[in-house]
Amino acid sequence: MTVNIDDVNEVLLPRRYQEEIFARAQASNVIAALDTGSGKTYISTLLIKWISVRDAGLGKIMVFLVPKVALVDQQGDFIAKQTTLRVSKCCGATAIEMTDRVGWKKEIEGADVLVMTAQIFLNILTHSHWSLDRVSLMVFDECHHTRKNHAYNGIMREYFQTPVHSRPKIFGMTASPIWNPKDAVESLATLERNLDAKVIAVRQHVEELMGHSPKPEELIHEYAAPPDSYPSYTTSLWERLNLTKLPPGIDMPIENIRTRYEVTYSSLGPFGAELYLYTEIRQRIIQMVNQATGVDMEYLGINLSEKDNDDRMHSGVVDVQLPPEIQALDLVLSDYRNYFEDDENPDVVPVAVNPKWCSPKVQELIDILFAHYSTEFQGIVFVEQRHVAACLSKMLPRVRHLSHLIKSGQLIGHGANNVSKSQVRGMALRTQQDVVRLFREREINLLIATSVAEEGLDFPACDLVIRFDPLQHMVGYLQSRGRARHKTSKFVIMVQQGLATHMARYKAFSESEPHLREVYQKRDTQALGAAEEEEEERDDPADLAERERYVVPSTGAVLTYNSAIGLLNHLCSLIPHDKYTPVHLPQYHGEFVSTVQLPSSLPLPIKHLIHTGPSKRSKKEAKRAVAFLAVKRLHSLEVFDDYLLPAQSASGGDNEDADGRPIQDVSEVPSVMDVQVRDPWTRGKVQWLHVVYIDGRPTAGLVTGTLLPPVDLVANGIFVSTGEGRQVDFDAGDEWRQRRLMEDFMRMGLWWCITGRGITLPLTCYLVPITRTLQIDYAAAERSVLHPFGTYDWGGIGEENYHRTLVMFNRELGRPLLLRKIRTDISPMSVPPPGARESVFPTYRDYWLHKYSRKGVPPDVPKDGPCIEATSYSRHTSCAYALDNGEGETNAAPAPVSVVFPQGMCRWAALSEEMYKTFRVLPELCHRITDVYRAHIARMELGLPPMTDDLFVQALTLPGANAGFNNQRLETLGDSVLKLSTVVHLFNKFPHRHEGQLDMLRRNCVSNRTLLARAKEHGLEHYLTSEPQSMRMWRYTVPPNVDASDPVPHRVAPKSYPRRSLQDCMEATLGASFITGGIGMALRAGTALGLSFGGPLPWPARYGARLPKTAVSSLFLPLQEKLGYNFHNGQLLLEAVTHPSFGAADCSSYQRLEFLGDALIDLVVMRYLFVKFPRATSGQLSWARSRAVCGPALASAAVKHLGLHKLLLVNNVELSVAIGKYVPVLEAISNEDIINNAWKQDPPKAISDVLESVLGAVLVDSDYNFEKASAIAELALEDLLVVLSPDLPRDPVSELMIWAAQSGCRKISFRKSQSRPEIKRNDSISVIVHDIPVVKPIMAPNLSLAKGLAAERARIVLDDSTSDYHLEKICKCREDNAAQKAATEAVEKDEARPFDDETNEGFAALSQIRHSER
Repeated sequence: MTVNIDDVNEVLLPRRYQEEIFARAQASNVIAALDTGSGKTYISTLLIKWISVRDAGLGKIMVFLVPKVALVDQQGDFIAKQTTLRVSKCCGATAIEMTDRVGWKKEIEGADVLVMTAQIFLNILTHSHWSLDRVSLMVFDECHHTRKNHAYNGIMREYFQTPVHSRPKIFGMTASPIWNPKDAVESLATLERNLDAKVIAVRQHVEELMGHSPKPEELIHEYAAPPDSYPSYTTSLWERLNLTKLPPGIDMPIENIRTRYEVTYSSLGPFGAELYLYTEIRQRIIQMVNQATGVDMEYLGINLSEKDNDDRMHSGVVDVQLPPEIQALDLVLSDYRNYFEDDENPDVVPVAVNPKWCSPKVQELIDILFAHYSTEFQGIVFVEQRHVAACLSKMLPRVRHLSHLIKSGQLIGHGANNVSKSQVRGMALRTQQDVVRLFREREINLLIATSVAEEGLDFPACDLVIRFDPLQHMVGYLQSRGRARHKTSKFVIMVQQGLATHMARYKAFSESEPHLREVYQKRDTQALGAAEEEEEERDDPADLAERERYVVPSTGAVLTYNSAIGLLNHLCSLIPHDKYTPVHLPQYHGEFVSTVQLPSSLPLPIKHLIHTGPSKRSKKEAKRAVAFLAVKRLHSLEVFDDYLLPAQSASGGDNEDADGRPIQDVSEVPSVMDVQVRDPWTRGKVQWLHVVYIDGRPTAGLVTGTLLPPVDLVANGIFVSTGEGRQVDFDAGDEWRQRRLMEDFMRMGLWWCITGRGITLPLTCYLVPITRTLQIDYAAAERSVLHPFGTYDWGGIGEENYHRTLVMFNRELGRPLLLRKIRTDISPMSVPPPGARESVFPTYRDYWLHKYSRKGVPPDVPKDGPCIEATSYSRHTSCAYALDNGEGETNAAPAPVSVVFPQGMCRWAALSEEMYKTFRVLPELCHRITDVYRAHIARMELGLPPMTDDLFVQALTLPGANAGFNNQRLETLGDSVLKLSTVVHLFNKFPHRHEGQLDMLRRNCVSNRTLLARAKEHGLEHYLTSEPQSMRMWRYTVPPNVDASDPVPHRVAPKSYPRRSLQDCMEATLGASFITGGIGMALRAGTALGLSFGGPLPWPARYGARLPKTAVSSLFLPLQEKLGYNFHNGQLLLEAVTHPSFGAADCSSYQRLEFLGDALIDLVVMRYLFVKFPRATSGQLSWARSRAVCGPALASAAVKHLGLHKLLLVNNVELSVAIGKYVPVLEAISNEDIINNAWKQDPPKAISDVLESVLGAVLVDSDYNFEKASAIAELALEDLLVVLSPDLPRDPVSELMIWAAQSGCRKISFRKSQSRPEIKRNDSISVIVHDIPVVKPIMAPNLSLAKGLAAERARIVLDDSTSDYHLEKICKCREDNAAQKAATEAVEKDEARPFDDETNEGFAALSQIRHSER
């Protein structure tokens, strides 16, 4: 619809035909079918003013919807000029962010009329900024777009979900109500159904209408076919460029360029083709330059036509090192610059265009323009392609015949998002409006336009409209012809001589138009009575008497005839759909007996998708009745829950899991828990002796009040093990003394070998000497404890004691030494040998006097007597050990250094070599025993399956213990086990729920809250290991609050750790069970822990043999061969390749199988990584997995390995086109590149979805044989898996965060912004460091990519020591301890929350997390 605002008087008076349409629009919802220029917008303003008076005070708004951005200002300005109402204009470029609820509330409540693009209004409804019951009128401009997946249709779907009495009035406007002339009646009926309105035409004032909307004279102009050559045009840029010789590594689509060049050559001739070629290659070189320099491509695309930018970019080619082949191309282009670029006027070429350089088609166009030119001339030339429009617009003003007559401009669509995706970028919105304004103001008199000019935009009536390229559809014919609406206007159709099909298509459009118009005009007249009867239809009393009412017994929810249709609509609206699939709705058929067909995407058997209701006396009642019946049946199938809402989870919502078991409230669980952890070390009436073996020889006994499990380990290169325990038989009359001896001996051994300090609390375990009969050697213990700190009596020490006796110099208490020999050959007065540490003094004694004097008091060093030579014997205070019986994380001991001390000042310990060596490994031994004991007791008390000790120990060990191993790797694996085990259960338990519902169930079942609740229910916190590895303070003592004399064993120890550790241990336990016994053991473990796994029964026994064997189509034979698997159920494979858009009545879409396959792939990839990289950290495993399971990587495997894009069943042109465009990209990109740089790719999600669904189908078809399905999935992903490694490069955002954490900077953030001040939508990302924008706003097709590009640039700038923004020059964070503390506290908070990287605190917290995960 077009209106020239400047031609409008202050007050327009309606014509009689406009009043006629207005009157009918007042009575009902109508679609005004009037020609372009007949004043439809004015009729809408009459309706707007009438509604504003009728609904005054109701708080409702009116919405004027347009299909194109450029129409928002145009129509909004017209309404504002014609009414006194408050008019607000919104489109994608200027609209408020959808997250800004306050902003939208203010915007809507501050307006009477909202003029906006349809998608914006649909978003407003979707996000509940406003509702249709608060809208009094919706005007649909160019309403013939209300079809398929257009936003108009989306709005109307919301409309149909609104109660009838609350729906707004509908007024549609179009010049072409019939889209498909081959089936005009159905096309018209579809439009009416979609808009809930009747198409009407002028009945009474037809002559007046024809007088104001005259039809132009239509002329056919034929032109000759293009010649094979143009002798007058001798240059050849194509030959000079020689693009076919470019090496494969150059990113330039040669074949595509060649095709467009040849098409342009045929259409425009050699000069036009070479103008296109010059522009195309030059823009691609500029693109490469800016990629090399980091200049944003979106910014480049927007400003490509501006002269100052253009010069800057051109000069940039010289400054950047490009491949020599590209430099050669640029050099060739420079030779042609004077032919194709005019620095003074970029809108035209710099040379005069000889008509002989042009095709016969262009020559005919030149003749037409010259013949029809007048002083007031204005015309439009419609072409199909943007680059043709651009070339023609530059050429025509430079043709000699037209140079003083024509001032042309190009008007093309917005086009692709950047230069890399379009050969000539489309126009920005403001540029479009500028061109329209110049045309309206007659600054230019000829538009070369694509279909963007066919409808809506405000143009003056044109003298001449030319269809340069063949007509493609009826709407284009009518809309473009409508631009020629003077009585003397001409509408010229250009047709090549001999192309009968083009001529036939035009004649078909021309001849069918009167018949099409007659269809809706006659239909309107004939339908009048019926329509009025429909409006007056009343509910039949008999129908009302027969109505049922269903009350859900458990909740009291009520189902009625009036609510049933809305409930069905709501259910269908929740079915997941991608941007290529329209919102799902039930379809009703029949009149007095109605049948409702539910969308095939609902996972129901066909018999439950189609419901037929009882016979009723009115059509509406029949529709209500069948909806009531359908909802009632679906409730019995649990598709609706007991509240008659679409079932998302069990009736308890988030407070119950998928099986209806309550999930306790964990909000009161403190972030750091104080827990009594199971501990074997205890006193008590009964004590148990466990023989300790060193390298197979019994050396000592370990005594405590618990029967300990036998263990073995390697500590410091020594193999240590313990035997079965046996009860200690104390002597009845000597028990107290024997217990005292064990206590004193243990304290002595700890002081000499481990702690070097006294222990005040009673001990809970004892390492004691044993006899040859493996009993406690109390006599040896008694001899030792006579001198617990050693004795000066050296009488019994001889050579047999060398290298096996611990000694200590009394001036270095706490530093044990190992005796090497007694030196009778020297005395304290001896002269130290050269090089000895004492050699700087005359005698040993002088050295000792100097070294050990304290506060001027010298030690009492004898002058005579022998000396001893000894080596240092370092205490062993670490209890870390290796699970694989390796050396653990121990530091290599330094080479022993010999020292000399006077014998008279040294004591020796009565500890045998076997005992002090056993004491040396006691910390590791006690640690290992504690770990195994907790694992065993947890298995027994929690009912867990028999996981291997090492794996379960690992699963129970927290990272804070610093044990050299922890549960993080197993937790990462267990997360995938949890996901698949839950998904398989949900998939089978709820066969009638779609992917969206299943996903919500899964999220609830695997959430941290649920895991924490289940862990608390089962007491998992009592088995976790969090103790540090240092034993400088001996930990195996009686707690201060426990009575040491209590004969009852006290087998717990107080510990503290974060509550988030519990959910990690839950997942780690699943990982441990999976590694031990596969998915079967994982099911048993998960069931024991209360998880929603459906029980411990293996999947094949539980779900196997359900599907009948059916034939597999030959279409899938190559796929089966590539998979190495033959399907038993062909229907399952068909479902796996069916996109939701296909809409097959007898086959569901792949969405449920995709849900299953996603979880399968996740576990397959994680297990592969876990096994292949045993030393990889949890963070490395997670990152590698994310690279393999991301959409681009899976899409690559789907295309290159399995060719699934060829099998995908799609019924959506846009999706098919998108897939077709991206397949070559995926085929060309290497596996390494897709893994390392997947963040740069954005293929249609359907490609990766179908891979997931096919592998999900394999799992189901194999009777849930996980190992078989896993092997097939691993084969399908083989090309990706081999590329994975723990050291994959991070994406730029992660790299920047990790680097920031390493650098200590905590004042970095991202900032969204708008690229142009006139828009209200964020479309750019910048990087802010200490309030300085170190990277200015960068744009990209989406904000995620923009963030990656900005982070990439920031990392370079901040690390460049020559840059003004070098981090060390602007960052002072290392001096700010408060900021560090805040970031640490944020990370340590238990509950996971989405940190905001647009704040300094959020970025710092995320950086810390990423750094810890490396």
